[in-house]
Amino acid sequence: MKIDLVSDVVCPWCVVGLKSLDIALQRLGPSFEPVTLSFQPFELNPQMPPEGEDITEHLSRKYGLTPEQVKANQQNIRERAAAVGFDFRMDKRSRTWNTFDAHRLLHWAHEVNPAQQRALKEALFSAYFTDGLNPGSHEVLLGLCGEVGLDTQEAQGLLSSDRFAAEVREAEAFWQQAGIRSVPAFIINDKHLISGGQPPEVFEQALRQIAAEGSAVA
Repeated sequence: MKIDLVSDVVCPWCVVGLKSLDIALQRLGPSFEPVTLSFQPFELNPQMPPEGEDITEHLSRKYGLTPEQVKANQQNIRERAAAVGFDFRMDKRSRTWNTFDAHRLLHWAHEVNPAQQRALKEALFSAYFTDGLNPGSHEVLLGLCGEVGLDTQEAQGLLSSDRFAAEVREAEAFWQQAGIRSVPAFIINDKHLISGGQPPEVFEQALRQIAAEGSAVA
């Protein structure tokens, strides 16, 4: 089973969705068909300047929310994330940032080793949502690459150039043209869509059904 996760590293529901998918796959057990997971780029705020923006101001303006509503929504996300085993620290996350360079590194990591792409994606989620770090900072990005075993010298060369910029733009355009307007979006076997940070039960039921349909066709 092929799963493409279209997501951004500053998208909290993307964390919830990924962790819920993991729980669903654990419940399905080793007898379930093999699953390959790839991370596809999506920028929530492609025009975000390098210095970032205050998260409350950004969300208030973008979605027309009051600061109190933003705080309530953030608390809801924190609770949902905790339920699937992720530590969402609102006290450390005061800004949102540009993520294009992070997506370039993720594209490269997939070419090196899909498992390292997964490790880098999770490291980026933790760096931003748990530690409050800037996922657009080259220093942060290089540190995370080192943590997951990627070649930091090659990563530095990539960040100092425009390597994979065209590929990331092309991939973003592909998914937008396919109708993806919000994330997370889980595309199963290139034709089934699961949207949003759904609970594990939704993923488990959907994956069972898709697998059963595939077996019936075969």
